[in-house]
Amino acid sequence: MMQHARLSEQPVQPSFEPGHRSPELSVIVPTFNEAPNVELVVGALVAALRGIDWEVIFVDDDSSDGTANVVRLIARHDGRVRCIRRIGRRGLAGATIEGMLSSSAPVIAIMDGDMQHDVSLLPEMLRRIRAGDDLVIASRFCHAGSAVGGLSRTRLGGSRVAIRLTRTFLHINVSDPMSGFFAIRRPAFEALAPRLSTQGFKILMDILASTPRPLRTSEMPLHFRARQHGVSKLDNLVAAEYLSLLLAKLTGDVLSLRFVLFALIGGSGVVVHLATLKMALALGWTFSLAQMASAYVAMTGNFFLNNILTYRDRRLKGWQLISGLTSFWIVCSIGVIANVGAAQLVHEQASRWWLAGLAGASLGAVFNYVATSMFTWRAR
Repeated sequence: MMQHARLSEQPVQPSFEPGHRSPELSVIVPTFNEAPNVELVVGALVAALRGIDWEVIFVDDDSSDGTANVVRLIARHDGRVRCIRRIGRRGLAGATIEGMLSSSAPVIAIMDGDMQHDVSLLPEMLRRIRAGDDLVIASRFCHAGSAVGGLSRTRLGGSRVAIRLTRTFLHINVSDPMSGFFAIRRPAFEALAPRLSTQGFKILMDILASTPRPLRTSEMPLHFRARQHGVSKLDNLVAAEYLSLLLAKLTGDVLSLRFVLFALIGGSGVVVHLATLKMALALGWTFSLAQMASAYVAMTGNFFLNNILTYRDRRLKGWQLISGLTSFWIVCSIGVIANVGAAQLVHEQASRWWLAGLAGASLGAVFNYVATSMFTWRAR
């Protein structure tokens, strides 16, 4: 038995087949409902990367249009094409990080799956990293770059404002920290990976803000093109996610992106709470009854906002939405009891309805955040 145990502890030496070369470049393409674009992306990569050992990893968030199946069909005939299908997880940043961690190439490139990025830039990106750069960014806003073709006037203005805020508050001195097209040296990414948020859309901004030392960075102009097929996945909620990520990075990640989003929604809930409380008191309700009703109104609003924004990667739908709201009400009823008790105590001492309501709502919010993470939107 002892001899067998010793033998089993001997490391197994892998056997290598001659002629099989590992990729020097891994291209990560996060996708959600991009089936019509997959073949176009692969074809463009084949044409652009001749003479380079490469692979492409599509990270698909369980698309309903069969994106993963299209990738697999291509992969049967081309071993450079791979697919990661994520079930129960959503978000561009999380998909990008997961794809980057799944590769072993020394250089990793990130690009969108909608053909808005010019893949012919990839060889030059690789050349610059071979020459010593840690990070190469395809910029829409550096000299000769352009975003007009792929962004509406509203989105273009929003991008410029976001860039200005990022450069001012986070001291990130690149022309396009919002770019979704860049290449990075693997050791630089591996050092940063534990610090990156899996939420949101702005993975490059997170990388630039999270690095403990400046990365050797260069930029090259990108002509951002119009989408060929499908629709953009960016919506108005991206602005809230961006601001939350900005606040999280300003605090040195003491506050997580999810917590900041929850807190911002909680702040709006306080306004709803106080407005409802004032209205109920004006109708002649007793303070305890008015406070309880206000708490449930604010709680319900917070539930739906958090489901849309804070927990969009775990968003509840259909019957899960109803059961989630029900469980949220049940669990948070304990918080409501604490809310009403604390508010009543403050009201008796200070006789100021707004101060009492605020104290109760704050105490309830702490309990609600814990309940949210543990019960209603628990990771599945």
